[in-house]
Amino acid sequence: MNETRLFVLAALARRGPMHGHQIRRDARVDRADLWSRVKPGSLYSALHRMEDEGLIRPIRTEQEGALPARTVYEITTEGQRELRALRDEALTEVDIRPDPVDLALAAAADLDRDLLRGYLEDRITALRARTARIDHQLDRQWPDQSPTDDLIADHARIRIQAEIDWHEKVLDNIDKLIPPR
Repeated sequence: MNETRLFVLAALARRGPMHGHQIRRDARVDRADLWSRVKPGSLYSALHRMEDEGLIRPIRTEQEGALPARTVYEITTEGQRELRALRDEALTEVDIRPDPVDLALAAAADLDRDLLRGYLEDRITALRARTARIDHQLDRQWPDQSPTDDLIADHARIRIQAEIDWHEKVLDNIDKLIPPR
């Protein structure tokens, strides 16, 4: 599932022709990095690949003042088909990826218990910081924020809280994982 491709095609289908800078700005304004693996810096290479594949096409070049010339793209009929396929894939595929922490935990029997505790506490701190970042971003409403955006943010918060709960459970059971020496 290519989230960047889905984001670009959906943006062009929803908002009409745009240049790469507008799409990149939309990714920042929509805070796509909070709820997807879309990285604004990867959008330009994705645009070029999708143009080569006939999913989008350039319709004009614009230049304002001293700014660089910008190519404006629109989605093609083939791009619309790809958008529907990607959206269908994203809505039907349940993708809960294994977390490498599970593998590391399975191989942690020889670790010092306090070291493992420190790793887990650091992970919990990072997860809480991520929740705080989402909350902070949502405290500042953005243009076109919709009930869908709020539900997506809730989904991210709930998933992170589940991770925090699991990490705390591991901490509670650390003596069973690594017996005192």
